[in-house]
Amino acid sequence: MMRLFNRELSWLEFNERVLLESKDESLPLLERVKFSAIFSSNLDEFFMVRVAAIKNQISLGYEAVDPSGYTAREKLSAINNKVSDLVELQSKIQTKLIKDMDKEGIHFLRKENYSEADLQKLEMTFNMDIFPVLTPMAVDFTRRFPLVNNKGLYIAVKLLIGFDTKLAIVQVPSVLDRFIVFSKDDDNIVYVLLEDIIETFIDRLFLGHQVLSTSLFRVTRNGDLNIIEDEAEDLLMVIEEAVRLRKWGETVRLEITGGADPWLYKVLQDALMLDFKQVYEIKEIMDATGFFKLKAPKSKNELVKKIYKPKKLAFMDKKNIFKFIKNEDLFVHHPYESFDCVVDFIKQSSKDPHVLAIKQTLYRVSGDSQIVKALSEAADRGKQVTVLVELMARFDEENNINWAKKLEQRGVHVIYGIYGLKTHSKITLVVRREKNKIRRYLHLGTGNYNDQTSKLYTDMGIFTSRENFGSDASVFFNMVSGFATSVNTHVLSVAPFNLRQKFYQLIDQEIKYAKEGKKAKITAKMNSLVDIEMIEKLYDASRAGVKIRLVVRGICTLVPGVEKMSENIEIISIVGEFLEHSRIYIFHNNGDHKVFLSSADWMTRNLNRRIELMFPIEEKTIADRIIKTMDLYLSDNLKAWELTSEGQYVKRKSKGKTIHAQEILKQLEYDDNTSFISKLSERM
Repeated sequence: MMRLFNRELSWLEFNERVLLESKDESLPLLERVKFSAIFSSNLDEFFMVRVAAIKNQISLGYEAVDPSGYTAREKLSAINNKVSDLVELQSKIQTKLIKDMDKEGIHFLRKENYSEADLQKLEMTFNMDIFPVLTPMAVDFTRRFPLVNNKGLYIAVKLLIGFDTKLAIVQVPSVLDRFIVFSKDDDNIVYVLLEDIIETFIDRLFLGHQVLSTSLFRVTRNGDLNIIEDEAEDLLMVIEEAVRLRKWGETVRLEITGGADPWLYKVLQDALMLDFKQVYEIKEIMDATGFFKLKAPKSKNELVKKIYKPKKLAFMDKKNIFKFIKNEDLFVHHPYESFDCVVDFIKQSSKDPHVLAIKQTLYRVSGDSQIVKALSEAADRGKQVTVLVELMARFDEENNINWAKKLEQRGVHVIYGIYGLKTHSKITLVVRREKNKIRRYLHLGTGNYNDQTSKLYTDMGIFTSRENFGSDASVFFNMVSGFATSVNTHVLSVAPFNLRQKFYQLIDQEIKYAKEGKKAKITAKMNSLVDIEMIEKLYDASRAGVKIRLVVRGICTLVPGVEKMSENIEIISIVGEFLEHSRIYIFHNNGDHKVFLSSADWMTRNLNRRIELMFPIEEKTIADRIIKTMDLYLSDNLKAWELTSEGQYVKRKSKGKTIHAQEILKQLEYDDNTSFISKLSERM
């Protein structure tokens, strides 16, 4: 009997669900195209991190079996087989999408279809704009195979020089637009691909030699940063150097044009030292992430999903947000409610003469962050501003380094957290003097302080001035900025110090109620569920009779629905317009529900190796609203996928009334938490 699903294969199942959204013809055409691009972007990161780690294990001779029963070699083989199937599926979907776009006025003029008139126009473009940027790189016994960039596009050229066959490489310049607008009017837009133009005129780079064949290719490299922190005198400098070197990591994947010249195929495979299973033939347009930049003709607005305008909350129009927070806890659910309220909270705090200090954790922020600007201005005004920056937020390191330096230059106290632990918590503490008394105001959330992703990710947060929360927040910031190795909090649970234990206590309480014959129930929502100890705890709860219903968007290694192990556990995944990012944990507690929000998933890294926060929802109307929202997610029968005990995800079939959770939350009109619950009940 399988006790755990494989983590990597579970992730690939998730990415397949993302890809299948591009087949949903109820979505606007360019929305479907976007999901194919997201699939490709996700797959890039998967190879750069997970596949790279497995290859490292194989290189080191690591032969142990993982918790799901796979050796590293078996795992890599299973991944390669699954990815091959997914690449084939994406090609078929992409062929259909391109045909559909062509019908709707978005055309791709490919090199095999160039007319004489097209060639004349493109030759001028090549000579004027492209040729000066190109640099051919010959490969022979005096010049080794060049270090091609991670995720860069290249053209391999097979040349006949005298009686010898030679290889040359030409980079498709990333400084130029890849999707070039060839012509457009109100009803049509025609794109040509930069690589097609280069391949068409590539003989101009090799005058006097015969070009026998060409093939587009793309390399994916190990993108994880291997940093030994205890040897780093200056962590900032070490990470800067590691980011610079990332593009030269070990090769983990080669993508090549389908049907490429066998000689080119073999030369590239050998030069990059890859097994044939790590070479993927792409039959359609390579690197679908480029599709993010496609635009619809002016007259075809219906091809693009309407930009959703978040609701503006009543307190956001007020000049003094502190009065509202002082009187009651405020709840926000993004993107349905605007993230501007969080930005305005920081902005008001930076300007308010009564604010003495602002302390905040930052994991991922946008490149042009209004929050970072407000923190800088607060420091300019003489306020004590402390920002805990996580430099090692994967693939955001460079961005974080840049604005961390800018904050320091403005007088902000920037700290980099506790040695060996990533800081992933989402918390802002504002200290304010009011009538000779100090009052603390807090924002706590499940998502990053990023005003761009807040429009695409679902997250929840609260504003509060509760004294017990403020006291714990001060303890938390003192811990992460000092030398603390433990934490003593009362309402906030902090990983890796007491969060795991808190979850165990809450689950044990449900087990106790179940054994006493009382109603026992756990409802939770998270991004991933892979922690073995937590899974075993849930199995214990299921065996005791606790009803467990989970919404797990991505990786899930727990096996549900197995008799005498997990028969009381149901798991769904929701993939839709917005990325489900909020972490919600609800325990029935014999009818007196305990509701928590957190920055942490049930992953070992979150519970053991990161600074995470979980906070209780003490305002009943907010707790009731969150419970009702979870009921909605669990009732979704349009975008929900049910996980079977065999590891497959089956699209939930609509029985009676169709319930699309994200769409209902977008459309719902309400004034406060009470009316939200009432209106949502009507829709369900």
